Amino acid sequence: MNLPNSLTIARLILIPVFLLTASMKFLYADYAAAGIFLLAALTDGLDGYFARKKNEVTRLGNFLDPVADKILITAALISLVELGRLAGWIAIIIISREIAVTGLRALAAAEGIVIYPSRLGRTKTVSQVVAVAALFLRDFSFNIINVPFTHIAVAFTLILTVWSGLDYFVKFRSPADKKHL
Repeated sequence: MNLPNSLTIARLILIPVFLLTASMKFLYADYAAAGIFLLAALTDGLDGYFARKKNEVTRLGNFLDPVADKILITAALISLVELGRLAGWIAIIIISREIAVTGLRALAAAEGIVIYPSRLGRTKTVSQVVAVAALFLRDFSFNIINVPFTHIAVAFTLILTVWSGLDYFVKFRSPADKKHL
């Protein structure tokens, strides 16, 4: 097993650890959960970097990496809803977009088209990671200056999530763009 796939497997292993920590009630559980979540999210960037740098892109990695990403984000969003820190409708919109784009990628793959993550899609992922971490940290450093950072981060993430999802579908519908996905 190559390094990028090992990092993806590590992300999958970290998900239940994250969920367990997020559900615990000890003094710094939120900070520990945020740290584990951020570590898992970091493996997402690293696996792609190493796969491209070492030319170790595999079919397993192409399949497993986006699945691991979706499971991590979905687990975090559901945990935040359960903790009462995120409205359920926001989680449903974000999770629905992730499922829809995954379905679109599967449909494209059946037509022999690989849909690579767009810059907008990568920005959306970063915004999701920041918003989830901020929700677990409860505006830790921003409370001092009275800035509702989590509200801003969640709103920004919601907009980017919908926008990037629509972008994938619009580009896939256009036959001229299919060559460039």
